[in-house]
Amino acid sequence: MSEVRALVPGPAEGIALVLSAPLSFWGGVDTEDGTVIDRHHPQVGETVRGRVLVMPSGRGSSSSSSVLAESIRAGTGPVAIVLAEPDGILALGALVASKLYGRTTPVVVADDHTYRSIESGAELEIRPRGDGWEVAPRQRERR
Repeated sequence: MSEVRALVPGPAEGIALVLSAPLSFWGGVDTEDGTVIDRHHPQVGETVRGRVLVMPSGRGSSSSSSVLAESIRAGTGPVAIVLAEPDGILALGALVASKLYGRTTPVVVADDHTYRSIESGAELEIRPRGDGWEVAPRQRERR
């Protein structure tokens, strides 16, 4: 895969959860368990907990940043967020969680080709590449 732009840099790995629509963390995600609770969202019932969350963008409400930060603190948030479009609210939430709680959840913006190539269930890594970052299939250790 190719390079991405990091809004909140850092390495991460996990299983991708690709959302077909933007999601607001405020009123859209249960911070107790990481479940998507927005009953109008196509992926209602899925969990973001421990996943590489892949979505077009966030969806409104500046309160989403505090809900995301709380879910990261509680261990019920995603391990990383991959976006098609930059979202300052999500980046702020992840940045606050990093500074206040010492838990880094990278937020990156992928180019169109990379974004469209990610499928739910894929094992992904966000890792350094040159002077930037990339989203790529997770490399397994050889035995």
